[in-house]
Amino acid sequence: MMLRRAIFPGSFDPLTNGHLDIIKRSSPLFDEIIIAVLNNPEKNPMFTVEERCAIFCPKSKPAAVNWWLTAFRV
Repeated sequence: MMLRRAIFPGSFDPLTNGHLDIIKRSSPLFDEIIIAVLNNPEKNPMFTVEERCAIFCPKSKPAAVNWWLTAFRV
């Protein structure tokens, strides 16, 4: 059986209830959800990438991303 994987990109600065709702509602649909925490050097973030990654639950797999998502290969 093929692994069903999703990638959820965003700056998550700050992480909102809407972000958490999307993750919660999509969890039954996928075996794995990759949270791609985007780093935009043109913005003045409220939290560092490390802090934003640490906010997610232990079951998630945060990945700090510095490039366009289209370059992300699974």
